[in-house]
Amino acid sequence: MKTIASTVAEYIKTKPYLSSALSDGIINLTSLARTIQKDIEERTKKPVKSGAIVMALKRISDTADFVQTKQIIKVLRNLGAITVRSALVDYSFLISETLLIAQSNLLKSIEDKKEVFYTSSRGVSESNIIVSQNIAPLVDQLFKSETCFSKTENLSSITLKLPSENVTIPGIYYFIFQRLSWEGVNINEVISTSNEFTILMHEDQVDTAFSVIKNLKLL
Repeated sequence: MKTIASTVAEYIKTKPYLSSALSDGIINLTSLARTIQKDIEERTKKPVKSGAIVMALKRISDTADFVQTKQIIKVLRNLGAITVRSALVDYSFLISETLLIAQSNLLKSIEDKKEVFYTSSRGVSESNIIVSQNIAPLVDQLFKSETCFSKTENLSSITLKLPSENVTIPGIYYFIFQRLSWEGVNINEVISTSNEFTILMHEDQVDTAFSVIKNLKLL
C-alpha cells in the first residue's frame, strides 16, 4: 500500500509548476494541501487529512529532485526556435564499405537544392538517412546496392533549439520525452547536436507533439 508521503511526491512530480513553486517557497502548503486532498484520497483510496498532506509537502519541498526540476523548467522556458517539417522519409542502411560513397553522391546531387531536407546519423552497424519525400526516388536509385533495413514514409519532424546550459543539467531530455509519452506520441527517430535536437514522428502525431513542446515554454 502506498504511503501518503510517496503518493504526494508522485503527484507533485506530474505538476512541474507546483515543483517549481515548492522549490521557491512561494506557495502556501496548507492551501495546496486542501486543493489536492481529493486527488490524493483517490490515489490512496482512503480518507487523508490535510495535515498529513502538509507534512508530506514539507518533507519533499527541499529535496534534490525538486530543486533539479526547477532547474529543468528554467532551461525549458528559454527554449529557442521550434521548427516543424513535413513529408520526410527515414531510411536505415547496413553500414558497408560503399555506403559513404553513396551518401557522397547524394550530397552532390542535392547541393544546389536548398529546399531539400537531409540529415544522417551513424551507429555501430547501421546508418540512418532522413530526406524530403521529393528526393526519395533519388535515394532509392543511389542506394540500390545497399542493404536497407527499413524505409518509413509520411513522417514529420520537430527541431528544438536548446539553451547552451542544457549540457550541464541532467534530466532535460527525459523531461521532454516523458511528456510526449504521456500524450501518446510515438517517436520514430531522434537526432541531436550539442544545443539542438530533432525528433521524428508519424505526420498524424505532429500537432500533438508540437503542442506538448510549445507548452513546455509556458511551465
